[in-house]
Amino acid sequence: MSISDFRKKKLLFLFNVFFDVNQSGEIDLKDFELAIERVCKLRGWSPEHPKNKETHDIMLKIWEGLREKADKDNDGQVSVDEWCIMWDAYAKDPTSVHDWQDRYMNFMFDLEDASNDGGIDANEFALVCSSYGLDKNECQEAFKKMSKGESEVTREQFANLWREYFSAEDVNAPGNFIFGKTTF
Repeated sequence: MSISDFRKKKLLFLFNVFFDVNQSGEIDLKDFELAIERVCKLRGWSPEHPKNKETHDIMLKIWEGLREKADKDNDGQVSVDEWCIMWDAYAKDPTSVHDWQDRYMNFMFDLEDASNDGGIDANEFALVCSSYGLDKNECQEAFKKMSKGESEVTREQFANLWREYFSAEDVNAPGNFIFGKTTF
């Protein structure tokens, strides 16, 4: 694999913290089911709430897209190697984005934009990222770095930061901080 150590650390962080929820070493449907529970609990959405069903539907589409694109051995799981290979291909050609990747990016933006005002602020960002076990103060600091000191990040800015996360080799690139971590 031609992926740098720095980019691999970022990909492994995302894999281990946001995707491999049950810490099995691979991503599978159970991880997505657990993530759905986490998100709905964070937002206080009961099983009957329309947002619960919407979250469930979106997350399962993300899982199906991820599995279809990355699960090269068709075992129903995405390994670390499969994950890194997929994101390395994306970094080399961000125009090759797949529906599930856009869907996940928009899902994360919408999840973080709790006020639904079209922008993510530091508190909204820190609340979501810290719900994945990250230190809230580090999340606040990461927001400052990714927003370049601005009070909010718009969807368009977030999309640019997203692409940067997967391709940047510069440790200080603002996109490196979109998942709440300040160092890799």
